[in-house]
Amino acid sequence: MNPPVGAIDVHTHVVPEHLPRYAGAAVPARWPAMAPAHACHRHVMIAGEVFRTVSDQCWDAGRRLADMSAMGIATQVLSPMPELLSYWLDAGDAAQLARYLNVAIAEACAARPGHFCGLGAVPLQDVTLAIAELDHAVHVLGLAGVEIGTNVNGVAIGDPRFEPFFAAAEACGAAIFVHPLKACALDRLVGPAVLEQILAFPCETGLAAASLLTGGTFAAHPGLRIAFSHGGGAFGPLAARLDHAWRVFPALREQMPEAPLQMARRFYYDSLVYDATLLAQQIALFGATQTMIGTDYPFVILDREPLARLDTLGCDAATERLLRADNARRWLGLA
Repeated sequence: MNPPVGAIDVHTHVVPEHLPRYAGAAVPARWPAMAPAHACHRHVMIAGEVFRTVSDQCWDAGRRLADMSAMGIATQVLSPMPELLSYWLDAGDAAQLARYLNVAIAEACAARPGHFCGLGAVPLQDVTLAIAELDHAVHVLGLAGVEIGTNVNGVAIGDPRFEPFFAAAEACGAAIFVHPLKACALDRLVGPAVLEQILAFPCETGLAAASLLTGGTFAAHPGLRIAFSHGGGAFGPLAARLDHAWRVFPALREQMPEAPLQMARRFYYDSLVYDATLLAQQIALFGATQTMIGTDYPFVILDREPLARLDTLGCDAATERLLRADNARRWLGLA
């Protein structure tokens, strides 16, 4: 892609206007489909039921560019709506869907160079297939990397079974964006279903980030460029607590040869915490070189004024450049 100039939003999602018909052998399958809805919207259908209704902002580049201009964003990093990762599908079926999504994202980026950069999907329920699709996405389609969920059918990404995938990602220089999916502890929520996104997602993300430290993945692959959505969720206080415990419990030092906070300061995080005080604390804890703009465009929970929130921090010009774009360029492998 052309080098982006201006603010970069690393957390945005796409849903294609059309999805391919299911051609596998597993019937019934939880294969996603698109169905007409009201004006400028379509239903995302899973197993014959409406999962979510999305607007044309998900697939219409012109609409997206207009919104970007209004928000002061020059470049969006496109990644699939997380549910389209489809870890619950047969791995072969998921690989076909991932290829379709990856081609669609690559074509969108090629049509608007400099404005869009892409992250693909991989069928992480089968590590061998995931590595093959990662290679195709990066080396054939030219995507910057891939988006993955915080867990794969209930197994945290720090589990050793996923280590070969992260080794491959490190080797090919892929950017990895971690987004919550199928959050844990939903039985502890009291209130409407939307609380999964609001309360459970940050907890899920924090545990996923911690698992990459406690499971040894990041220590084994320190060259990984891995970013966490929603500011890492609850990871900030978890990392500080883990760092203290590492100095107290010998078992943790045996598991992690390096202090947890030292490793956590090499992860990347988006700015999507909705509060300037929390954002300032995130930057202070993890460093000014590790936070990037993220909005969750185009979904209802998006941050509509990410640059205004940065402006309230009163950063110097060098730090402002890091937060607006330079950190994202480095994470994407463009700097």
